[in-house]
Amino acid sequence: MTVIEKLYLKNLYEIDDHLWLEKTIDLLKEKKFKELDLENLIEELESLARRDKLAIKSLLEQIIRHLLLLQYWEEERERNYRHWRSEVTSFRGQINQRMTTNFYNYLSDNIQETYKYARKYVKDKSGLDIFPVDCPYHLEQLLDEDWFPQF
Repeated sequence: MTVIEKLYLKNLYEIDDHLWLEKTIDLLKEKKFKELDLENLIEELESLARRDKLAIKSLLEQIIRHLLLLQYWEEERERNYRHWRSEVTSFRGQINQRMTTNFYNYLSDNIQETYKYARKYVKDKSGLDIFPVDCPYHLEQLLDEDWFPQF
């Protein structure tokens, strides 16, 4: 690949990232590693890793939100019980389908931060300030498709 072709690939990233991705995949399949636009490839891989982590963390936050509502918002429990429980089931299915050892470790390391945002959400939603400051759930419980808190 000439210098002009390398510049084309770098410029293509700014113009049409999907076409850039297709060309990059072709180069990888052809084992033409010296022709890769490494700077943008690294940026894309880092972005992909961040996006995946945010997605799995968001699913965990949704699980926590609905468990807190289910366990603590007594006035709304009878009316919303089935909805909140089915949401937990849905989010657990989604998170467990994507789970890897790295994601598990990431969630474990970030459970308190995730809980903090979930707690703030349910406080705002319910108008109640009765939710524990620290996460009352273990990660294993949050991911266990059959576990629900007692109330």
